[in-house]
Amino acid sequence: MAMGCKVVVFFALFFTVSAEIYIVTMEGDPIISYKGGVNGFEATAVESDEKIDTTSELVTSYARHLERKHDMLLGMLFEEGSYKKLYSYKHLINGFAAHLSPSQAEVLRRAPGVKHLSRDWKVRKLTTHTPQFLGLPTDVWPTGGGYDRAGEDIVIGFIDSGIFPHHPSFASHQTAVPYGPHPSYRGKCEDDPHTKVSFCNGKIIGAQHFAEAAKAAGAFNPNVDFASPMDGDGHGSHTAAIAAGNNGIPVRMHGYEFGKASGMAPRARIAVYKALYRLFGGFVSDVVAAIDMAVHDGVDILSLSVGPNSPPATTKTTFLNPFDATLLGAVKAGVFVAQAAGNGGPFPKTLVSYSPWITTVAAAIDDRRYKNHLTLGNGKMLAGIGLSPSTRPHRSYKMVSANDVLLGSSGVRYNPSDCQKPEVLNKKLVEGNILLCGYSFNFVAGSASIKKVAETAKHLGAAGFVLVVENVSPGTKFDPVPSCIPGILITDVSKSMDLIDYYNVTTSRDWTGRVKEFKAEGSIGDGLEPILHKSAPEVALFSARGPNTKDFSFQDADLLKPDILAPGSLIWSAWSENGTDEANYVGEGFALISGTSMAAPHIAGIAALVKQKHPQWSPAAIKSALMTTSTVMDRAGRPLQAQQYSDTETVTLVKATPFDYGSGHVSPSSALDPGLVFDAGYEDYLGFLCTTPGIDAHEIRNFTNTPCNYKMKHPSNFNSPSIAISHLVRTQTVTRRVTNVAEEEETYTITSRMEPSIAIDVSPPAMTLRAGASRSFLVTLTVRSVTGAYSFGEVTLKGSRGHKVSLPVVALGHKR
Repeated sequence: MAMGCKVVVFFALFFTVSAEIYIVTMEGDPIISYKGGVNGFEATAVESDEKIDTTSELVTSYARHLERKHDMLLGMLFEEGSYKKLYSYKHLINGFAAHLSPSQAEVLRRAPGVKHLSRDWKVRKLTTHTPQFLGLPTDVWPTGGGYDRAGEDIVIGFIDSGIFPHHPSFASHQTAVPYGPHPSYRGKCEDDPHTKVSFCNGKIIGAQHFAEAAKAAGAFNPNVDFASPMDGDGHGSHTAAIAAGNNGIPVRMHGYEFGKASGMAPRARIAVYKALYRLFGGFVSDVVAAIDMAVHDGVDILSLSVGPNSPPATTKTTFLNPFDATLLGAVKAGVFVAQAAGNGGPFPKTLVSYSPWITTVAAAIDDRRYKNHLTLGNGKMLAGIGLSPSTRPHRSYKMVSANDVLLGSSGVRYNPSDCQKPEVLNKKLVEGNILLCGYSFNFVAGSASIKKVAETAKHLGAAGFVLVVENVSPGTKFDPVPSCIPGILITDVSKSMDLIDYYNVTTSRDWTGRVKEFKAEGSIGDGLEPILHKSAPEVALFSARGPNTKDFSFQDADLLKPDILAPGSLIWSAWSENGTDEANYVGEGFALISGTSMAAPHIAGIAALVKQKHPQWSPAAIKSALMTTSTVMDRAGRPLQAQQYSDTETVTLVKATPFDYGSGHVSPSSALDPGLVFDAGYEDYLGFLCTTPGIDAHEIRNFTNTPCNYKMKHPSNFNSPSIAISHLVRTQTVTRRVTNVAEEEETYTITSRMEPSIAIDVSPPAMTLRAGASRSFLVTLTVRSVTGAYSFGEVTLKGSRGHKVSLPVVALGHKR
């Protein structure tokens, strides 16, 4: 019997190793674009920017028809039990995901009716004061009836790591007006498998999880990942609260209140589609299933703090793969999509969000900085960071190094200078003193944490702790971490050397090196209060940069990315008590973290406010309103700056360009009333794809089920609120079309500027638009000199009634 068990296990492992997950797209239209033609099934296609009516019998019967076809194909080709279908995709693309052997995949690739087959690939997470910084409480929320109406009846879908439903940021009782039934959302609510209580409460209106691919790949661990919408990571709760968390939630940690947290649209509803997990990120087939379901359920906005680990191996272009094609379907269904730009900055061409139908969000540092200092007994003051209280005023404490207070030989098995294990240190020598610890590679790798240092110091009765960085790799990012006792991280290596030198000079030792007397003294300052800087916003060092690429040979695209800049550095927001993603916040209710992951939900929440005021606007119109009203100036009235590496690999500030910030930093109050919008729909997106050199028309049809049209002539003519020409030879003229979305007629003057190597001209110089009217204008760019570098400029339309919209221009001149 035992042998039998062993044989079964062996074959199960053999199948898992040899099989992989594949995403297949099929001939025949998905629900969103089916115009009829199949006997017995009437058309289900929607117009551009129109939601799918999934309650319709036409839709449900055609969906059943597509799923039957998927099942029949697999059943005809393969023996039952030799494969596993994971999902059928019916609404936005027509296809399925299946767990197959490579030989089965080859059979399927050649099967009649199969248009495209790609091996699944992984995605990863792209990891409060910002409502005030953005002017929401004073300039935006009052226009919609106050914070308790901001985002009313708008549903934001989060494709992320789930949610911690018990957090006060998501509590329905925190609101003055109870949440009633939503008029149109149709999503499901899973129950917690342990408590049998629903994840939904009115504020959270939908909660589902998607893990079939993760399970098939053997990556899913139910003890850590939770087979439910429960957030076992923290990331999903953090992003959801940024966009739509309740207003005025006290951020308390270690007995101190760091302010009040609020989402951008605190009245918006939250729909959770968990497809990311703690240890491995996620699989595209699970993410695609989550997006497909979110659009089926009727979300208005999608927030995606997720991007590919690497380009999919089987697609030639960045714009055409199952992930981007599904999002194109979502936008066709009227859903606004915000996606994190990626965290590969400050290097060029590091974006992981490429397509024109997606709003790609870069990350900014806002005006709040947390700093602290350590004062030595010799009077020297060393700058550092640490969200902690000070040691007692007007008093110094002896400092003891962890390496000098070891208990016997206990340090042999552990790195004692990390201060992760109080049991290896002598409490009698630490008590009442400041403990000096070393910031080793273990902190970067995640096996050591500042939180654990603070717990060690507290357990030993220390007056505080100092973490000393003795060497650092370029790009190492140090964020302040809340601490329950006085503590500071000295990040500047030269300052660390000053501390070490002072300690060594003042500490007397015997001939064996053992300490005879600790004489070094110090005191830790108060790091709890932020310092507000006028230089904000600045582009964060980690934020991914353009130019955008059209293929995986990294050829430049004629489309500017990122699109917009939003706060993404040191953002306080909700955290899951089960969350293990950040070692410094394990078991906490809030976390202070950075990433374009934090920037994207800012835009998702602000888009919800725009959608609330203008419910008929298309996703492209909302995107245009956000982009054209953004600012390229900081709070001090100077051009935006970006963090960058200097020649010596230290972090410095340089003048930012549109490849850093897109159109600029979001300005929510202006976005509610832009005056003009650059609108676009499904046919425009197809035109962009069809006119982009190097994209095969057959490949476009495989993913969109639509033949190409070439009326656009050049991808730079796509009606984006930006202009990008990656290969400008002599002269090129591009067209843009604006629509007056204000309530009255307005006359606009059109001006332009460009760096000297490229000449720019606009025509006409002025135009008058009635309310609701649209008009086109031309922008002509001419090469003056070939420099080998992009030139940057701007076109501005200034209205007679006070509206003003701007679009960035980037162009690279070539001789031929």
